[in-house]
Amino acid sequence: MNFLATVVLLYPAILIGVSLWRSRVVKSHADFMVAGRSVPVLLLVGTLVCTWIGSGSLFGGAGLAYRTGIAELWFSFGAWMGLVVAYFIAGRVRQIAQYTVPDLLEQRYNAAARLLGTLAIILAYVTIAAYQFRGGGWILSIVTDGRITPTQGMYITAAAIVIFTALAGMVSIVTVDIFNGTIITLGIFFALPYMVFQAGGIGDVISRLPEGHISVLGGHNLLWVIGVALPTFLLLLGESGMYQKFFSAKDSAAARRAVIGMVLGVVLLETALALLAIVGRAVYPDLVQELSILGRAASETVILHIARYGLPTIGGAILLAAGVAIVLSTGNTFLLVPSTNVSRDIYERFINPGAPEARKLFVQRLSVMVFGVVGLILLTQFDTVLAMALYAYSLVGASLTPALLACFLWRRVTPQGGVACIAGGMGTIVAIGVLSRLGVGFSAVIAGTEFNFASSEYIVIPGVLVSIGLLVGVSLMTAPSPPEVWQPFFTKEELEPAIGDE
Repeated sequence: MNFLATVVLLYPAILIGVSLWRSRVVKSHADFMVAGRSVPVLLLVGTLVCTWIGSGSLFGGAGLAYRTGIAELWFSFGAWMGLVVAYFIAGRVRQIAQYTVPDLLEQRYNAAARLLGTLAIILAYVTIAAYQFRGGGWILSIVTDGRITPTQGMYITAAAIVIFTALAGMVSIVTVDIFNGTIITLGIFFALPYMVFQAGGIGDVISRLPEGHISVLGGHNLLWVIGVALPTFLLLLGESGMYQKFFSAKDSAAARRAVIGMVLGVVLLETALALLAIVGRAVYPDLVQELSILGRAASETVILHIARYGLPTIGGAILLAAGVAIVLSTGNTFLLVPSTNVSRDIYERFINPGAPEARKLFVQRLSVMVFGVVGLILLTQFDTVLAMALYAYSLVGASLTPALLACFLWRRVTPQGGVACIAGGMGTIVAIGVLSRLGVGFSAVIAGTEFNFASSEYIVIPGVLVSIGLLVGVSLMTAPSPPEVWQPFFTKEELEPAIGDE
């Protein structure tokens, strides 16, 4: 076995060992879900960054940067803007001190909102976890020169993520993500200047790129920008893993400070990844024409290709370990969240409210394993990581995010409006996806350009238009909620004028 393969296989084994060690401190369901609400700022920053920088960035985003150029950053820009909004609500989320996003939805709306929100999260998050499995399979296949097939690697990755998550939940995730974050940062920021130097400098890199690769729009128009930026903006603000980690913070101030660190980390790492993929286009132009493992676009493996063939052994090992860290850390969170929804938002809330801690932990760990299997099945339904990412982002963004933001930003929203929003957004995304597979067209010509609103790039647009329309329209047609329902979602400073007016 070569050195790179040894590193890639040894690193997750070490992380599983750490998880096994940390599992000793899990004494309750709350420990498993939110790490006892004791996570300090540094660990919170590390786990927030590692969760967001996942296979969507490593494969989907990098592949888009390879094919499109610097315009790929519009894909990331949506999330960056979402982080700015998240800063202003992070403290409020921690102050409410719930466990899950559906907890918030029921507190602000009703039990139907909890159930619909849970369904939307499970559908989207198992999809996101699934493409971490695919990413891990790619890594293992490349570093072993095909001795481990992509399919075998996918199963190995799925097993590692399931075991890691099931052992200690949030406790293990926040513990190892500080190491994952360090490895990711070292790998990317070593590879980028090294590859630029090897290519002859910035000028030589630019001279080898296709026309438009350094253009802000990359030959696309404003609707394309909206199509790729809006899903990440909406997912970030509806990202249940982020809220669950806010609930894990030791206090409200820690949650807000962690968002500042998350902004810096995500912007720097996603920009560096995009630039590294663009340098990869200059050095390895033939990838754009190729299909590689599992018949997928080779461009989505450009970062792995650089690590395997473009870097010295140690640098390649670090970058590949960073890839493993990205896959594992994101997969962990995106299995933990839906399993939490099952154990708390369905089992504890509706099936067995008086269940003992051991039973709730068993249900959550069983859910982790079941969703791991479901994720493997979902991998057969999408051709690229980018398509999977955008579809999952759109599902959360169109159904969950508008209703969730309204909890904190609009006092007039009503339970009926919130439920209609979640149901309408989710129903629109699923219906368009199903009908398009049955041959129904959703194309429209706008400003001389044809857009297929059933495609993963644009499906969020009709979904969010429906959900926001229902949120506002139904809320205005129904009776407002009493003050005691919406007051916990606002700060004392925001409430003083309203309270004084009453």
